[in-house]
Amino acid sequence: MKPDVVSELANPRRSCLSVPASAPRLIAKALASTADEVIIDLEDAVAVSAKDEARDNVMSTLSGPVTADIHVTVRVNAPRSAWIAADVVALAGLPRLPHSIMVPKVEASDDLAMVGRLVEEHGGAGRPPIELQALVESARGLTSLAEIVRGAPRPEALVIGYADLAADLGRDPIAELWGPAHEHVLWHARSVGIRAVDGPWLGVHDDEVFRASVNRARTAGFDAKWVLHPAQLGFVNAAFAPTVEEIAWATEVVQALEAAGSGVLARDGQMIDEAVALRARRILASLS
Repeated sequence: MKPDVVSELANPRRSCLSVPASAPRLIAKALASTADEVIIDLEDAVAVSAKDEARDNVMSTLSGPVTADIHVTVRVNAPRSAWIAADVVALAGLPRLPHSIMVPKVEASDDLAMVGRLVEEHGGAGRPPIELQALVESARGLTSLAEIVRGAPRPEALVIGYADLAADLGRDPIAELWGPAHEHVLWHARSVGIRAVDGPWLGVHDDEVFRASVNRARTAGFDAKWVLHPAQLGFVNAAFAPTVEEIAWATEVVQALEAAGSGVLARDGQMIDEAVALRARRILASLS
């Protein structure tokens, strides 16, 4: 376990539950939920008048005991906002850092670099670097992904933010329109070996449409889904867990390659090469 991080987790991150930093009761409920990751939100979920109080809530929460079973992420305010420096400096001064910081409205690698510098300058020097997640919420962010994923520090994950992205594009956040954006985010995430996370479906009371959005993201190849309500966690966790058939297939592929002592072989009429092996290992890794 890293001594100065809330915990070092091995469990898969399938579900990411967002909660306003201005609501301590909801934060406590989220941390006791079945979410794999809890995102404590200092940005859009918090009114301007409550920014300072919300930041204090985060500091209080992360200064106390936090379950080792949940990955704790803090979404700070946007890089070009009036609150970003105060958010990051406060987090950097904690004796235990959150697992990751989600940076919203990322449009260039410099946005992540600025956050990384603030962490290091205000208490993070000499400690393991904190993970940064890049929340993509604009056309400029989408078209800058090649630069963002290859910048320093490299993001740990790319996340789609539908509400702001839809507003920037001048469209309704209708699920059927997001195929090209899904592919763009996924391709760039996979090109550097990082996670791709689907953003929240905003119609929280339409279970059928929500479930369709989860299945669409899972089928597309995303690693996780961001949700807005604890009632959505069970379906997301089940949807993103590998099936019994997938686990059996992946186990057989890895065992066959190890037994053959080769990176390529034919099995049951299928050529198994490094690309197939990578998918198999990814499935098995999601179980740990």
